[in-house]
Amino acid sequence: MQIRDLPFPDPGMPDARSGPHFLRWLGRNQLGGQLKSLAWGLLHFGSIAVLPYLVGLAVQAVVDRDGGRLAMAGVLMTLFGIAIALGDTMLHRTAVTNWITAAARVQQLLARKTAQLGSALTRRVAAGEVVAVSTGDVEKIGWFVEAVSRFAAAALTVVLVCVGVVIYQPALGIVVAVGVPVLALAVLPLLPRATRRADHQREKAGRATELASDTVAGLRVLRGIGGEELFLDRYRRASQEVRTAAVRSARMWAVISGVQVLLPGLLLIVVVWHGVNLARQGRITVGELVTVYSTVTLLTYPLRHFEEIAMAYSFSRPSAKRAARVLSLQRTTHAGGGLPDSTEIPSGDLYDPATGLLAPSGRLTAVVCGDPDEAGRLAERLGGHASFDDAEELPSVLLGGVALDEVPLSTARTAVLVQDKDPVLLSGTLRGLLDVPASGAVSADEALRAAQCADVLDALTQASVDEAPLDSHVTERGRSLSGGQRQRLALARSLITDPEVLVLDEPTSAVDSHTEARVAEGVKELRKGRTTVVLTSSPLLLDRAERVVFLHEGEVAAVGEHRALVHGEPRYRAVVTRETDEERAPGAPHDIRAGRTTGTATDVKTGIKTGTKTGTETATDIEETA
Repeated sequence: MQIRDLPFPDPGMPDARSGPHFLRWLGRNQLGGQLKSLAWGLLHFGSIAVLPYLVGLAVQAVVDRDGGRLAMAGVLMTLFGIAIALGDTMLHRTAVTNWITAAARVQQLLARKTAQLGSALTRRVAAGEVVAVSTGDVEKIGWFVEAVSRFAAAALTVVLVCVGVVIYQPALGIVVAVGVPVLALAVLPLLPRATRRADHQREKAGRATELASDTVAGLRVLRGIGGEELFLDRYRRASQEVRTAAVRSARMWAVISGVQVLLPGLLLIVVVWHGVNLARQGRITVGELVTVYSTVTLLTYPLRHFEEIAMAYSFSRPSAKRAARVLSLQRTTHAGGGLPDSTEIPSGDLYDPATGLLAPSGRLTAVVCGDPDEAGRLAERLGGHASFDDAEELPSVLLGGVALDEVPLSTARTAVLVQDKDPVLLSGTLRGLLDVPASGAVSADEALRAAQCADVLDALTQASVDEAPLDSHVTERGRSLSGGQRQRLALARSLITDPEVLVLDEPTSAVDSHTEARVAEGVKELRKGRTTVVLTSSPLLLDRAERVVFLHEGEVAAVGEHRALVHGEPRYRAVVTRETDEERAPGAPHDIRAGRTTGTATDVKTGIKTGTKTGTETATDIEETA
């Protein structure tokens, strides 16, 4: 695999049992690139190892006044110098290729797993950890994969050189053969402490990344309540902890580097001292002494790769462990209710066994939850995402009697589409934004009309001169649009897909009452005959729903039409009309409670909400201003 061939058609199924298993799996999948790198590494290091012999040959030729041997040594040194340059160039090229392709493979695996798990991923793994794995950890894993082949070439070269020196000059070769393994293994006692410090640094860095991610995500809210300094102080403390851990880790690696410099120097002193004595005794020639000395000197170069592989493994092991943890997550399946044909898209009533919620096929069902977080979790569960309650897994949602957890992910996403309360708009043209997998039954114009996006098209057209509305540019996350405009544009995108079941979580929380009434009518008309579930507490949407379900403490408490529930279910009325505890009290004046209820019902009839939209609009205005 070359860099130009990326991305991989299929990154494969990783061995995610543990970090080391994952690293070995990556190595096996990059075997071809590793062998190429090993071959070029052997050429490079082998050519370097031959140079001392040629230098010794030239020195001895000068001593013996042999011009022919001196010329031959010069020619050979030139040829091996070219081999060194060629080997180094190609080694670097193949090693970097291994690095980039390994990192790309890991990123593809993480992207695929993220798409499979969806919002369930961040419930099992912190968002900051996911960011750390997909950025810094990917680079460190690639570094280890790249360093393995160079280390293997260096290790083979060291072994061959030691054997060759023993054969060439046994008296000095034995000293080298004993000393070099000591140099290579001397740092092993220091590695556990260095690894622990590196792990501690990675842990602190992951925590700081998670904190930064959470702060950035909630920056607008923090500005609205004046909490920037509090979170900045927390991040400063986390950053200082990372710095301290990094310094402690660097100190340990500095000690290891110092050992790698000190011990080769001591070996050189021993070789020179012993070699001089042997030369004075006439047991070796001056050329042989120079050859052995040069060999030991140049061996320090491949020996440096022993330190590098130790560092690469120490840093990549926790990174691989985190990556394996993410990649090992699976969508949970349940027994029973599977599809005989995996390509068949299920249809029918949508039923959630955990809450008892039933959304009949082909009808618009509104769901009211007193807790917004509970509504968000319910929306995710209705979309087939695995859900947990107090660490206990909840049963899968059924569509037409089929468990969504058991159908293929692509089939589940085609059958049920969930639009959460904070949809994301990617940058690009409006045409590209609306170019999503769809049944083809709903056109872009119909979806935009139903979502009341006329003012959105006007705003985009004004910003993009001389361009058709669909060719106008949408900025990143739609930041040039207001919150309500972004929400309606995302709603139009969802309507275009025309799924079997469409789940909308507070789709009109950021729009005004008059626009909301028109959106409610547009969605109801466009989705006629299709199953639609809207999680909301807006009287305007509830009044237009064919069926309203009220959830209390995680279970269905009442089912009926909006107006009947307002008059007959006090808990439902309290959520929808925002009644205070004083107004709900049995001893409260009748006119307060009756007036509140009657007023709300009247407002519904006239299409004006009182008390429901005010807080949302104010919060939206604050957010936009921030």
